[in-house]
Amino acid sequence: MADNIHTLSNGAPVDDNQNSITAGLHGPTLLQDFHLIDKLAHFDRERIPERVVHAKGAGAYGYFEVTHDITKYTKAKLFNQIGKRTPLIARFSTVAGEKGSADTERDPRGFAIKFYTEEGNWDMVGNNTPVFFIRDAIKFPDFIHSQKRHPQTNLRSPDMIWDFFGLSPEAAHQFLILFSDRGIPDGFRHMNGYSSHTFKFVNAEGKVYWTKLHFKTESGIKNLPQEEADKIKGYDLDYATRDLFEHIASGKEAAWRLFVQIMPYEEAFTYRFNPFDVTKVWPQGDYPLIPVGRMVLNKNPTNYFAEIEQVAFSPAHLVPGIEPSPDKMLQGRLFSYTDTHRHRLGTANYQQIPVNCPYRTRVQNYQRDGFFARENGGSEVNYEPNSFNGPLAHPPSSSSRFEVSGPVARHPHSHPNDDFEQPRALYRKVMNEEERARLIKNIVGHMSGCTREDIKIRAVRVFNRVDPELGSRIAQGLKLDVNKITTSRQ
Repeated sequence: MADNIHTLSNGAPVDDNQNSITAGLHGPTLLQDFHLIDKLAHFDRERIPERVVHAKGAGAYGYFEVTHDITKYTKAKLFNQIGKRTPLIARFSTVAGEKGSADTERDPRGFAIKFYTEEGNWDMVGNNTPVFFIRDAIKFPDFIHSQKRHPQTNLRSPDMIWDFFGLSPEAAHQFLILFSDRGIPDGFRHMNGYSSHTFKFVNAEGKVYWTKLHFKTESGIKNLPQEEADKIKGYDLDYATRDLFEHIASGKEAAWRLFVQIMPYEEAFTYRFNPFDVTKVWPQGDYPLIPVGRMVLNKNPTNYFAEIEQVAFSPAHLVPGIEPSPDKMLQGRLFSYTDTHRHRLGTANYQQIPVNCPYRTRVQNYQRDGFFARENGGSEVNYEPNSFNGPLAHPPSSSSRFEVSGPVARHPHSHPNDDFEQPRALYRKVMNEEERARLIKNIVGHMSGCTREDIKIRAVRVFNRVDPELGSRIAQGLKLDVNKITTSRQ
């Protein structure tokens, strides 16, 4: 059969793709028209559930190249030689919006990378901010619900957003970043990426370090003022998606430099900040950036759905030498992301989809069957132990050991350092006066949409705890009585 023959789903040739089979010229359509039924039935099922978060995104392929030796910190093989290149795919996204939402919304940006290593796939699933809104995964559904649409009106609700914030002061650091100049990146190429969470590095001798990852853009940081972002939204909802695709299509590269912060294992338990609290950073004066390598994106996907919509990242996808920390938000994500993929992509076999396949190693296990099982173990037995030379466990790949102690309970966060020191430093020491003025303008503009004064007052009280001047200026912008933000329990 010729190469360009249109076929049915079973491979048989299609005789006519323009006319249904009918009984006579004007007669009813016949059920025996398999091509019609096959075409419509497939069309009816083309849409899969969009991601609950990070629904709108873009991505590309490329590689990571090691430029500096960090083998003293980790045995992960992708880092074991200067000059070594590892293929990868990256996806960038907004967080709260739906699949058709604008790329220029004020929202954190997802920054996810799948490294196809010889030891399996390693997914670095971060954001363009070094911190997050909450520190415990049990609050994540509530937080996201507050950012989504109101159950009755199906509208975005400033009341819900600021109500959650006012009752969750741990979010102060991230909210300051979100409403600062950094809240709307000018496309995906002009932003940094961060692991945000703390992870473990384990070296070949078994020594453990704590680490945070920073991807610094080579394109330079560029952000959009609110007015310009709103203007772009009016004529191009896909601004960042278009920029990334057309930039690579023109033969150019998008690149980032990877740095890590390294904390000796024992220091975590006496450090002035909780290193496992994702609402906090490690000041670089304490733990400076160490260069590692370079990430380059240079190839667009051939098919968006197959390669970007179906790509499935999870912080649980780790390789030897990289392990999770006790970060409570991370611990919940280790389950939630993989569970989401099993639902969204319709199968426990989602890692057999080509874009997710760990193709640089050989997958051998006793998992069988399920929807869309492309590789199913052949004739090998599906149980272990067995007498048929089946795959065996590899003890050298075991995780590092660590001790735990204390009563089993729902422990509230407890640390001598509060939630306001770091955002206070951001406001007072990092931002200049022009940046502070834009921050306040952005907060006032958004919070003005609240319909309830009590929600506004409670939210402004949180900012007042960050810095009284910040709280006072926001209150004045909202025409609130400044005394009301200082006379209640702080």
